[in-house]
Amino acid sequence: MRAVVDEKLLKITNGETRRNAYLQLYGVSSYASMLAQKRGLQQHIAAIAGLLHDYYLFMTGIEEFHDQNGAEAIRPILRDMDIFTKEEQRIILCAVFYHSDKANIHNEYDEIVKDAQVLQQYFYNNGTKVSFEHAKRLRKLLNELGILNDFKVEQDKQGIGTPMEVSGDRCERLADWAEQLASKGIIGIPSDKDYRDICLYWTGDNIYKELKASWCAAFVYYCCRKAGLLLPIRFPNSVCRFAGVAAWLEWAQFPDVNFFHSVQDQGFSPARGDIVIYEKLLSNESHDHIGIVLSCHDNELLVAEGNMDNKNQSSLVHRDRWSKILGYIRIDNSYQYKFVGEYKPILV
Repeated sequence: MRAVVDEKLLKITNGETRRNAYLQLYGVSSYASMLAQKRGLQQHIAAIAGLLHDYYLFMTGIEEFHDQNGAEAIRPILRDMDIFTKEEQRIILCAVFYHSDKANIHNEYDEIVKDAQVLQQYFYNNGTKVSFEHAKRLRKLLNELGILNDFKVEQDKQGIGTPMEVSGDRCERLADWAEQLASKGIIGIPSDKDYRDICLYWTGDNIYKELKASWCAAFVYYCCRKAGLLLPIRFPNSVCRFAGVAAWLEWAQFPDVNFFHSVQDQGFSPARGDIVIYEKLLSNESHDHIGIVLSCHDNELLVAEGNMDNKNQSSLVHRDRWSKILGYIRIDNSYQYKFVGEYKPILV
């Protein structure tokens, strides 16, 4: 596992980022191993979970949902290495998924990684004030280890670390970004910077190959992020990542979301900023393509699409409003992602 992580870290071009990655990942791994030994748990599993806890963050530089995205990013790595039992995979994935949620208590390995991260930050930054969020956990930890806890605590800063709310109409922003990006004629090849930005969220050695001629949903995800709608790369326990059209359809039909409008809904008219899901437009498969509506006039839609007609290029395209369409997703301005429930890793 160290060899796999080292191979990735060596590719980080920024020297300071690479140094911080080594210090943080290996530091948390070591503290996790120590805590596991003290608490009578498996050291190697705790150490691996600690080593991987911020893997996604350092691979992408993306802070939002780096815990949940991290679990999804390492899921195929653990699976394909074929050296972990399903229970070991589950333990590691859950520990990564929950490691940022230090206000709540989860299982014993989840808590080890949280505690190890707090210890690493405290001892590496010795002498500096401890965050208000970590103070209670750190005090309990130091008592457990028989270490004098004379640290100073930062003042509580309400709202720090939460996404900034972007003003204005979300659908309008989404359409503006989609129109701007699709008009550039982004080519689905690694040498196109915009395409690299679209692919950044979906870590993997073969991501460019995997998304080639199949990045319409990844384009929509990127436009949503640019417009201020933040979602993890995969809604926990869902059918697939948001790089697939099925994920958008499933998410939009969740009871607490309910943003999907069937094309059969006579009371609904598509408008600028809606996400359109096509039905057998480019293949014999259901929900096989997706785009963002820019305008609707009588029987015609103007749509911004990535990988338009599977030609591996973004474009603006006119579509028949009444043909080959499954329905639309209209995202409410007030929506903010929140996962409530138990994370159950899909080990396939």
